[in-house]
Amino acid sequence: MTTDVLLLLAGLAVLVFGAEVLVRSGTNLAARLGISPLTIGLTVVAIGTSMPELAVGIDAAARGNPGLAVGNIVGTNLVNILLILGLSALIAPIPIARRTLYFDLPLMTVSALAVYFLGRGEMLSTRDAWLLLLIGVLYTVGVVILGRREQNGSAKSTLATESESSSTPTRSAFKDVSLLLGSLIVIVIGADLLVRGSVSIAANLGVSDVVIGLTIVAIGTSAPELVTTLVATFRGQRDIAIGNLIGSSVYNIAFVLAITTIVVPGDMPVPAAIRIDLAIVALVSLACIPVFLTHKTVTRIEGALFVRAYCAYLGWLIATRT
Repeated sequence: MTTDVLLLLAGLAVLVFGAEVLVRSGTNLAARLGISPLTIGLTVVAIGTSMPELAVGIDAAARGNPGLAVGNIVGTNLVNILLILGLSALIAPIPIARRTLYFDLPLMTVSALAVYFLGRGEMLSTRDAWLLLLIGVLYTVGVVILGRREQNGSAKSTLATESESSSTPTRSAFKDVSLLLGSLIVIVIGADLLVRGSVSIAANLGVSDVVIGLTIVAIGTSAPELVTTLVATFRGQRDIAIGNLIGSSVYNIAFVLAITTIVVPGDMPVPAAIRIDLAIVALVSLACIPVFLTHKTVTRIEGALFVRAYCAYLGWLIATRT
């Protein structure tokens, strides 16, 4: 048991380190291309912080633990929106950009509803996965197009300042690419350690892999999102903070779950125990609509309600499934 816990902790540490390097190198590369902060948050940072979920999902599914794979994705999205977004709003109210309201939020809701309805069939087929992947591709294309349209001198100036503060003058694009590729390898190693430790702990405690995926693994793989969002919040980079969370929530479903289903032979089983959690994710996404639209800001009070809702969910999960 002690060895399993050490494996889990080591896996989490390696995942967080790998994701941090990936996000930093990816952000530097994007900054060199003149991409706006919100676009960076919605694409580069969001994809980078979703890499642990992808690595864990593929590894878990390949080992015959689909409950852990799906539970991790569902649990991570709940952590992203309820816990991390709530904590960020508690630190300082989050202003919501117009494009977030009319593009990013609807796509997050559509992806959550899509996986809920597809998951009700007990299996996610390859065709279902390609449909989810299409949503992810359309979302990415839309983000890039809107980012280019909205880019102005102020955004470029802000981006240049961030680029200068996060990289040294001697740092080359080649070094950023090397770090990015190296971080991917580190993330894969961390995912393998995390999955092996989690599965062993679940077996020893008599807890299902679904519960482990929804709790320990989900919170652990959300660490990059938590760190990135809080750092961006304290630095006043609110666009990157909100973009990271919404973008990551879309990519977790539209890319991570889709790619996991495609690369693993056969259909992806959706355990009966997790279907209610899929419904909760869909409801949380729908609940974000009135919250975001009200004064176009997530207030401290709303942030506190989000955090309390996650604590209530976690308490219900532990009380009813362990």
